[in-house]
Amino acid sequence: MKNKIHKNIISRRNFLGKTAIGTTALSFAPFAFSCTGNLGSKFGGVQIGVITYSWRSMPSTAEDILKYCVEGGISSLELMGNVAEEYAGIPVMPPRPKRGVEQTDAEQETYRIERDKAMIKQKEWRLSNTLEKYKELRKMYNDAGVNIHIVKFAPARWSDAEIDYAFKAAKIMGATGITNEIGDEACKRLGKFAEKHNMYAIYHNHAQPGQPGFSFDEFLAHSPKNMLNFDVGHYFGATGNHPNEVIERLHDRIFSIHLKDKTGKNSEPANTNRPWGEGDTPIADILNLIKENKWPINCDIELEYAVPENSDAQKEIIKCVEYCKNILE
Repeated sequence: MKNKIHKNIISRRNFLGKTAIGTTALSFAPFAFSCTGNLGSKFGGVQIGVITYSWRSMPSTAEDILKYCVEGGISSLELMGNVAEEYAGIPVMPPRPKRGVEQTDAEQETYRIERDKAMIKQKEWRLSNTLEKYKELRKMYNDAGVNIHIVKFAPARWSDAEIDYAFKAAKIMGATGITNEIGDEACKRLGKFAEKHNMYAIYHNHAQPGQPGFSFDEFLAHSPKNMLNFDVGHYFGATGNHPNEVIERLHDRIFSIHLKDKTGKNSEPANTNRPWGEGDTPIADILNLIKENKWPINCDIELEYAVPENSDAQKEIIKCVEYCKNILE
């Protein structure tokens, strides 16, 4: 197909009109882990999910995340590793210094020492973990109708034993693989562990595709178990190219996609996150391509635009789910 970029087919005004009533109702919906059978965010055969990073501005325990999913009818997740590990009882890291607040040399040194101590404790905890809490976490989510398809442990710089732990934990949670940021060393290292555990090592891109000479193929070549967590928003913002060019060519090496709406490389302002329907990312083209070809690619919402003052991340995520539904059904 010719990948001419089309404006998203749903106008912001029409989209908001359709979703306002439903979003308000959902935001006040009663919640119970026992409400099963009502979730379903697969539309037109395309699985729409969310990366739990999207709720970072709200309370984000494993129980909180599940509550949001049930309220929003969301049945699929890319789970951030910190959410899972906090549920399982990992020793906490010291609070990070607040942004914009200057620290003395002594304060910086104290933080560094406390951080290093905590990292050692976390490593010891991972290597002694029985993984029983992850079985409990999976059951809690699955009983509510939510599937965890990947876990973002991002373990490329961990010890070998910790990487083994990450794959084992992810498998117990029902995931098919773990996610990490893309990079040559990460792809060389994690692919071998993915082969060992018969899972996938799945890599997320930011603006790297905009760099001269960049090629996804080089990273995938390190292992048949290396896959892409293709961020179409970052790709479009950095290159201005239609993401479908990559999806068509590498669809069998793309496990999941991050959906967001951004302006393009040559827009004004360039490469900027926008509320869905106000950017230039061809979301409709992308979803329809996957639908038409029936490719088993998970499409996960990553909320990165600024949440309006009269809203919250949950309300915005529900709007994004509805946006996808309106395209696909």
